[in-house]
Amino acid sequence: MSNKLYNEIPSLDLADFIYGDEARKTKFVQSLGDAYNSIGFVAVKNHFLSDQKSEELYAAIKKFFSLEESVKQKYEIEGLAGQRGYIGKGKEHAKGRTTGDLKEFYHIGQEVTDGDPIKSEYPDNVWVNEVPELKEIGLEVYQSLEKTGVYMLRAIALYLGLEEMYFDDKVKNGNSILRPIHYFPIENPDEVPADAVRAAEHGDINLITLLMGASADGLQVLRRDGQWIPITALPEQLVVNVGDMLERHTNGKLKSTIHRVVNPPKDKMKTSRYSIPFFMHPRSDMDLSCLPECIDENNPKQFEDITAGDFLSERLAEIGLKK
Repeated sequence: MSNKLYNEIPSLDLADFIYGDEARKTKFVQSLGDAYNSIGFVAVKNHFLSDQKSEELYAAIKKFFSLEESVKQKYEIEGLAGQRGYIGKGKEHAKGRTTGDLKEFYHIGQEVTDGDPIKSEYPDNVWVNEVPELKEIGLEVYQSLEKTGVYMLRAIALYLGLEEMYFDDKVKNGNSILRPIHYFPIENPDEVPADAVRAAEHGDINLITLLMGASADGLQVLRRDGQWIPITALPEQLVVNVGDMLERHTNGKLKSTIHRVVNPPKDKMKTSRYSIPFFMHPRSDMDLSCLPECIDENNPKQFEDITAGDFLSERLAEIGLKK
């Protein structure tokens, strides 16, 4: 395990891994592993999402979130456990809490187009009549981030001593989610619960999360020594972090680091913050049992065997999205 304490998250160039010679590729894998051993987060440039696509998606989601509440609520579909469409203000809370986060969001899920029978597991996406461009740009961004995620997982596989393509079939048509989030303005800060925050401290459920640059500061990660450090990505970077499924599968070798989005100072509470994470999930039948490569005398098996689908169901109930 790396003992290094980072004051900021390391920046890596994904082109080193995809197009570099053997030495550059090896260095990328080692740097990624060191970061994921310690702080669980990196920033990467030269991924597959263009700045233009990012800007187009932000424009579309700002249009959606500015619609009247009654219009947005048409897209909140009962019985979907928040898997697709709109999820209203305060509906989600961090595991172990009951106070809802100060946010609303919208989910775009996997579109299976190759006849894979897994399609029957996924509800259809919910598209917004008032913002028709959201469908095309949303799916393009989804595919760009999914492609980036596949390469990140290939680097992770090599770091773990696995075959490079180990994760490929596990994430093909996986249950990944693109989540545009609106941390809405608080007109009267005294009216919200004293412990309410934009996003309470939490670990992500999935394998890895890829985050497009947010529209304002506020994201913080909990360092191993208990200190919170701010995370900011440059416009051309994605922040990529380890989720709970990957921590579990690697028997704690890779760290799913606790993070949060803090409230702005009172004088900025009346402003919006937008953020778009891509939660990369495997197929539901992926076995998350601890890898033998990650178990030894110094690191005995820490987690019970479970599939990705069962783990997701448990966690959706814990955060208030699944009844």
